[in-house]
Amino acid sequence: MTLLVIDTQELLVNRELYGMERFVDNVRRLIQTARENAVEVIYVIHDDGPGSELTRGQEGFEVYREFRPLAGEKIFVKQKNSALYGTGLEEYLKERGEHQLMAVGLQTDKCVNATIISGFERGFQMIVPEHANSTVSNSFMSGEESVSYFNHFLWNGRFAECVSMETALERMRGRTGRQRG
Repeated sequence: MTLLVIDTQELLVNRELYGMERFVDNVRRLIQTARENAVEVIYVIHDDGPGSELTRGQEGFEVYREFRPLAGEKIFVKQKNSALYGTGLEEYLKERGEHQLMAVGLQTDKCVNATIISGFERGFQMIVPEHANSTVSNSFMSGEESVSYFNHFLWNGRFAECVSMETALERMRGRTGRQRG
C-alpha cells in the first residue's frame, strides 16, 4: 500500500474547504500512521505554470506546512488533473509492484476524482478514507454536497473502496484485510 497525498498545497488548504479542520486532522493522522508503519507516503503537487500562484517558486506552491514531506519522501509534480498522467508516478509504482493506493487530498471534484478514476483504469486498487479529501463550493454544489456525491455515490464500489478513517488506519497498521468500512 502507498499513501498518495494529492495537491495539499499552501494555496489550496484554506478556510473555504468543506470541513477544513477535520480534513487537515485526518490527513495528518494518515501521514503519521503511514510513516510509523513503513507505508510509503508520496506527494503529488500541481503546477499551473508561470504567472500563477500555484507554480514553483511561489509560496502557495509548497506542500501545506502540517503535511510537509520528510527527507526521502517522493514528490511528483503534475500539470494535468490526474496524478498518474505524465508525472512518472505510474511507472514508479509499477516498478515497485504497488497495486494499492490510498488517495487523500484536494480537490475532491477535480484532481482527486481524476486520480481515482485514472488509477482504477490502470489497475490499481483505490482506497479512499472518509473525510480525507475536500473541496470548495462551486456554482453547482456546495463543498459538502460534492464530497458526499463523489465519496458515497460516484467512487464507492465503482472506482474505489471508500472506508472509515479507523479502517484506513488499521489497514496501514496491517491489522485487517479487504474489509469494508
